Amino acid sequence: MSSPAERYAAARRRAAQASAFPALDEFSLDLGFDLDDFQREACEALERGSGVLVCAPTGAGKTVVGEFAVHLALRGRPGGDAPAARRKCFYTTPIKALSNQKYHDLVDRYGAEQVGLLTGDNAINGDAPVVVMTTEVLRNMLYAGSATLEGLAYVVMDEVHYLADRFRGGVWEEVIIHLPESVTLVSLSATVSNAEEFADWLVTVRGETAVVVSEHRPVPLWQHMLVGKRMFDLFHDADAARKHDVHPELLRYTRDTMRRLELGEGRSAGPGGGRRGPRWRGPMRPDIVDRLDREGLLPAILFIFSRAGCDAAVQQCLAAGLRLTSPEERAEIRRVVESRVTAIPGEDLSVLGYWEWLDGLERGLAAHHAGMLPAFKEVVEELFVRGLVKAVFATETLALGINMPARCVVLERLVKFNGEAHVDLTPGEYTQLTGRAGRRGIDVEGHAVVVWSPETDPRHVAGLASTRTYPLRSSFRPSYNMAVNLVGSVGAAPARELLESSFAQFQADRSVVGLARQVQRNTETIEAYGAEAACHHGDFDEYFALRVAIADRERAIARQGQSQRKAAAVASLERLRVGDVIRVPSGRRAGLAVVLDPATGGFGEPRPLVLTQDRWAGRVTPGDFTTPAEVLTRIRVPKHFNHRSPAARRDLAAAVSGTGLDRHGGRRGGRSRQAAGEDHRLSQLRVELRAHPCHACPDREEHARWAERRRRLERDTEELRQRVSGRTGSLARTFDRIVALLTARGYLAADGEVTDAGRMLARIWTEADLLVAECLRRRVWDGLSPAELAAAVSVVVFEARRDVDERASLPRGGVADAVDETLKLWGDIEADEAARGLAVTREPDLGFAWPIYRWARGEALAKVLASGHQIDGEMPAGDFVRWARQVVDLLGQLADSGGASAELRGTARQAIAAVNRGVLAYHASA
Repeated sequence: MSSPAERYAAARRRAAQASAFPALDEFSLDLGFDLDDFQREACEALERGSGVLVCAPTGAGKTVVGEFAVHLALRGRPGGDAPAARRKCFYTTPIKALSNQKYHDLVDRYGAEQVGLLTGDNAINGDAPVVVMTTEVLRNMLYAGSATLEGLAYVVMDEVHYLADRFRGGVWEEVIIHLPESVTLVSLSATVSNAEEFADWLVTVRGETAVVVSEHRPVPLWQHMLVGKRMFDLFHDADAARKHDVHPELLRYTRDTMRRLELGEGRSAGPGGGRRGPRWRGPMRPDIVDRLDREGLLPAILFIFSRAGCDAAVQQCLAAGLRLTSPEERAEIRRVVESRVTAIPGEDLSVLGYWEWLDGLERGLAAHHAGMLPAFKEVVEELFVRGLVKAVFATETLALGINMPARCVVLERLVKFNGEAHVDLTPGEYTQLTGRAGRRGIDVEGHAVVVWSPETDPRHVAGLASTRTYPLRSSFRPSYNMAVNLVGSVGAAPARELLESSFAQFQADRSVVGLARQVQRNTETIEAYGAEAACHHGDFDEYFALRVAIADRERAIARQGQSQRKAAAVASLERLRVGDVIRVPSGRRAGLAVVLDPATGGFGEPRPLVLTQDRWAGRVTPGDFTTPAEVLTRIRVPKHFNHRSPAARRDLAAAVSGTGLDRHGGRRGGRSRQAAGEDHRLSQLRVELRAHPCHACPDREEHARWAERRRRLERDTEELRQRVSGRTGSLARTFDRIVALLTARGYLAADGEVTDAGRMLARIWTEADLLVAECLRRRVWDGLSPAELAAAVSVVVFEARRDVDERASLPRGGVADAVDETLKLWGDIEADEAARGLAVTREPDLGFAWPIYRWARGEALAKVLASGHQIDGEMPAGDFVRWARQVVDLLGQLADSGGASAELRGTARQAIAAVNRGVLAYHASA
C-alpha cells in the first residue's frame, strides 16, 4: 500500500493534469476506466489544438481518442457566446456497418438529438453537431461545398489505414487534402510500420500533427499451433517470441509427423501396388470447436478463407451434433432473430436458408461472409457480441473494422484467394486477424491458434506472429470525377499542385531521394571504371564500342536466323497431310512419327496430331522443330483411326517402324556460322577492330573487363534515371492527360473552365464515371422502362467475383440495345485512354442484368437468384443485395442529375421504388 506522502504526490499530479487539461478531466470522469498512456497522450495533444495520428493494435482502445474529439466539439469554445461556441465533429468510417455501430454508441452516450448518421442507405439528423458518416459522404460534401460543413471543427478518420485500399483508398487522401485548414484531424490507424512517414505527410498538408504509436496490447495474446489432436504453444516465453524462436517441442513433433507421413508414402509406392500413401487429415472442424469449448476458449472466430467453406463448417458441426447453448440462450436467440427478420417476406426466408441458419444460431454456431444477406450478418454480429453465438466461421472481411472481439481466433490456413490467385497471408493481415482475440475488460488473455498441415512451417508462423512490418502504401490516383471537381473548385494549375501534395506523390518523392543518391554513387563509380579501362595505345572507348557493335550484330543475325527457322518450320507443318511420316528432330518425342490430323486452317500456329513409333499420340508444335519438317515417306492410316485405342496405336506404330527409316537421321541440326560470316557489315566491323591501335595492347582484355563493367553500370544508371523522372510529378502528368482527354470530349473548355457536361460528370460517383456521363449525353438510357433501366445501368457497376468465359445473356429489346450502345461507348473511351497512356476504364459486366431486371419486375427471389450468371450455381443473396444497392445508388444519381432528361429522371425514381422491396427494403434500424 502506498504511503500518505505518495498518495499526496499522486493527488497533486492529478490536480495539475486537471488544471492543464480540463476537458480531458471532464471526459475521463464519465469513462468508468483509467486511460492508457497512449490514449492520454493523444487526448492531451488534441486539447492543445494539435491534430493527432494514433497507431495502435486492434482492440487497444483507439476510438476513445475519436470520442474525445466529439466531447471537445460538443463542449464548444470556452467563454464563447452560444452560436460561436457551437462546433461540429464528423466521425468517418470506411464501411456502413461500422458507421451504424458507431452511431448507436454515440447516441447511447450523448443522446439522439446530438448525433446524426449519413450513409448511402440512411440519413438521420444530418444537421446534428456530431455526424457519423462514411468517408465517401464527406468527400462528396467537400466537392459540393455543402452548408453542413459550416462550424466543422473536428474530423475523426477511423481506420485511416484504409487509404491503402486499391479501390477506395484515394477517397481518404482527397478528404485529408481538401478539409479546411481550421479543421483538426484525428486519424486512427492499425499498427503500421511507417507511421512517422505518414505523420510527416500529414504535417505538410494539415499542419501540426502529434504521432502517438502504441504496440502494447491491453489483453496479452498467446499463439498456438494445433497439430492433429495436440495443441502446442508457438513460443516458450515472451523472450523467445521476440527472437522468433519456435517452441522446440512443437518443432520436434511436426518433424516427426512429417517423417511418418513421408515414410508411409514411400512404403505404399513400392513395385507391388499403386496405392497412395496416407494423406494428412487435420482435425475436423467440429472437433476443433469442441476442443475450444472444453478448454474454455469460446467465443471463437474461425477464419476460413472461403464462403462455401464457412457454410460447410456450420453444417459439419450441426451434423456432428454440437450444441453450445443453454435452453435460456436458445430462447433469447430465437426472440432476437424473429424480431429482426419481420420485414423479410416468408417466401424469401425459405429461399435464403432461414431455417438451417436459425438451427445453427440456436446451437451457438454461425457463418459470416459477404455472400450472406446483410440482415443475417447483422444478427450474427449482435448475437456474437452478446455471447449467445459461441463459434463463428468467417472470411477475412470480418476483420475489417466490425467490432466483434473473441476470446480465441483460429486460422485454418495461411493462404487466401485474393480474387486473382492464392497468396500467403502477409504479417499485416495475420496481425489484423489474430488481433480479434482477447476482449478488453472480459478476458485475461487472448489466444490465436493456427491449424498445422504439412505445408505449414511453424517457423513461418513465428515470423508472421512476430513481424510488425505493415507499411501504409498510398493507392491514390486521379479520376475523371476528381479532375472536374478540382478544376471547378480551384482551377487547373492549383489542382495540379494539390495532387502533388498527396501522400502518393509524397511517397514517390521520398523514394526518388534514395534513387537519386544511387545515381550519384553510380556516376562516381563509372568515372573510376573509365580510368581503369584507359589504354596508352589509343582511345579504348572507341575500340570497345567496336567490340560491342560486333556482338550486337552477331546477336541480330542469330535472332534473324532463328525467326527464319521458325517460319520455315511453321510453313512445313502447314503442308503436312494425313499419312505423312516425318522426323521430330528433338525433345522428348524425338524420332519418327506419322501425321494423324494436320490441324490446318485454324487460327494461330499449326499443331498437327501425330503418332510416334514409341506409341505416343499428341500434338506437336513449331517449337519442336529446329529444322523444317521433311516428309520422308507416306503410309496408310485407317479411315476411322482412334488414337486413344492402345491396340490401334501399337499396330500403326509398328507400321512406322516398318518403313526402315533411321530414327534420328544422319545429320544433326547445328547452327551454321556461314550466314554470319557472309554478312558484309559484320566483316567490315571486324576489319576495323583488327586495325585499331588498342587491338595490339597486351592488357587489352583487362581493359575490356573494366569497360564492360562500366557499360553495365551505365545501363543500370540510365534505368534509375528513368525511374526518377517517372516518379517525379507522376500524378501531375496523369492529371494533365486526364484534363486533355476531358477537354477533347467537351467536359472542360479550352480555357480550363468546366462545361455543363463537366458539371454533370462532377456529380457522378462511380468507378466508371466517364462512361456513365457519356451514356447520359448520348441518351443511351432514355425510353427504357424502370426494370430495363435498372438492368442497363447494372453493367457499369457490377463486377463478377471470377471471370466467366462466355458472355452473359440479356433481356431482349431495350436492354440489349442500350447495353450494345454502352459497350460501343466503352470501346471508344478505352481506345482514347490507351492512346493517352491512362489506366483503362473497366469493361462493362453483363452478369447482373437478368437478376436485377427480374427483381425490378417483381419476380420471386428464388427465380432472381437462379438467373445470376455464376460459375458455381445461383447468386448468393448477400452479393445480390450488395450489387442491387449499388444499382440503386447509381439510379439515385441519375434521378438527381442535371444532365439527364426529365423522362430518365422519372424512370430512375420508379426503378428505385421497384428495386427497394423485400430483402432490399430492409435496412439496419438506425
